[in-house]
Amino acid sequence: MFFALSKLLLIFIFPLTWILTLLIIAIVTKNQKLKRRFLILSTALLLIFSSPFLLNQFAKLWDIDPVPLKNTGPYSCAIVLGGFSGEDGNGNGFFNDKSDRFIQGLKLFTTGTVSHILISSGNGNLLHDKFAEADWVKTQLQQFKVPDSCILIENRSRNTIENAAFSKVMLNNMHLQPPYLLVTSAFHMRRSLGIFNRAKLDVLPYPCNYLAGRGRTSPDSFIPDTETFYRWTIYLKEVVGVIVNYVI
Repeated sequence: MFFALSKLLLIFIFPLTWILTLLIIAIVTKNQKLKRRFLILSTALLLIFSSPFLLNQFAKLWDIDPVPLKNTGPYSCAIVLGGFSGEDGNGNGFFNDKSDRFIQGLKLFTTGTVSHILISSGNGNLLHDKFAEADWVKTQLQQFKVPDSCILIENRSRNTIENAAFSKVMLNNMHLQPPYLLVTSAFHMRRSLGIFNRAKLDVLPYPCNYLAGRGRTSPDSFIPDTETFYRWTIYLKEVVGVIVNYVI
C-alpha cells in the first residue's frame, strides 16, 4: 500500500504541477488582487525552477562527496542500486540516463577495487510484468567477462528501503566483510545512505551520474532551461524521501 501510494503522490511534488495550479487559480478567480498575486507567484516559480544556476547551487549543498578509497586491497563488494535500465515494448532491457551507475560499478570491479558486484533491483513500476532489472543486468556484466562467481543478484526490491533490507541478507549469507561501496546517483546518495545506515549496513558513498553542481558557472547557467524542470523534480523527490524516512 505504501509503495503504491508513494508512486501516486509523486505528481504533487512536480514544480510544473504547482505552477499550473497557480495559473488555473489565477484564471478562475474573480478577485483582481488575488489574480495578480497568483500570476506573480507562478511566474516566480517558473523562473526559479528553470534556473540551472539555482539548481547547481542546491546540488552542491545536497550531493554527498565520495570518501577516499583505500589502496591496501579490494573491498569485498560494490552495491549498485538499480534504476539505470528498463524494459522496452518488446520485453528487452535497455540502459537509460542513469547508466553511469552500471559503468562505475563495472569500473570498480575491472580495476580491482572490489571483488564482487551486487546488483540490487527488481521491478519498481507500479504496474509491472516479470521483468527484473538485476537479472537483465547480470547478462550485461557477463558480456564484459565478469565471472558469475563475482556477480550477486538481488532481484526482489522495488525501492531503496527494500534494496537495503534484501542486500543485507544476501551479503550476510555470502559472508562478505564490510565496508561496502554504495554506488548510486549523486542526487540519490543522501537518501540511500540514510536508509542503509538505518539497516545497519556499513557502506561508503561512491556517487556518480551527476545531474548538477559539478560544472563551472557560466553565462549559460543564468538562461532558463526546460531540462532543469526535470532535474528539480528528481531532487525534490529525494528531499521528500529523506523527510519521510526521517519521520517514519
